[in-house]
Amino acid sequence: MRTYKLFVLDLDGTMYRGDQKIEEAPVFIRELEKRGLDYVFLTNNATKTPQQVVDHLARFDIITQPEKVYTTSVVTAQYVTERKKNPTVYVVGERALVESLRQAGCQLVADEQDLARCDFVVMGLDRQVTYEKLAKATLAVRAGAQFISTNKDKALPTERGLLPGNGSLTAVVQTATGIEPTYIGKPEPLMLEMIMAEKGLGKEDVLMIGDNYETDILAGIRAGVDTAIVFTGFTTKEDLARVDRKPTYEWETLLDAFSLLACSN
Repeated sequence: MRTYKLFVLDLDGTMYRGDQKIEEAPVFIRELEKRGLDYVFLTNNATKTPQQVVDHLARFDIITQPEKVYTTSVVTAQYVTERKKNPTVYVVGERALVESLRQAGCQLVADEQDLARCDFVVMGLDRQVTYEKLAKATLAVRAGAQFISTNKDKALPTERGLLPGNGSLTAVVQTATGIEPTYIGKPEPLMLEMIMAEKGLGKEDVLMIGDNYETDILAGIRAGVDTAIVFTGFTTKEDLARVDRKPTYEWETLLDAFSLLACSN
């Protein structure tokens, strides 16, 4: 059995299910901490800050710190500033994404005359999106700005049903410009690759754990790390039976990981 130095954990469907607690999740986190094993949370959600994620997890008796949370907002800001210091950015997104970009040193532009000199267009879920915002993003991309999107989630589950996700909004600008964006979030491997580089870890050191084969598991597979699917959320056993590339492990709940943890000390 392989020994892992970092456990990368999805949130919704793995740590909690909507507004429902997953009883095994806080037990699992406490066990990781008891054994001195490192872990981080990885989420496609670009509308919450790490502190907001921490506060939300506390509702389910999962106590952690903001530095353990990697949102697409935080990683997107890191991605663009690694490519250019203090870049100019036109952003379509909500407060968490805007704050992450500003804190990373990005210069946000909004006036149309500034779009031609814009280095990046960054798109995240924006529930107050307007035609004008999409128009400005289109003009900036057409003028040469690098096109970045936090994630390609087409639909957003809500109490009202499935609503347009960031992938749907991004598709408007992609269609208008003919330019495909660089996607940061799962199932792309970029977030995992950046975390491994930051922590100085190899692919063999990391285990990606999640409930959604199409995002969590595929991200891990594409990044070349081992994966564990837990059947407490999105993907069912029947769904998994239909895919060719299987995860490394299949767990009913996170408690099934305890035998693995015994080998990871």
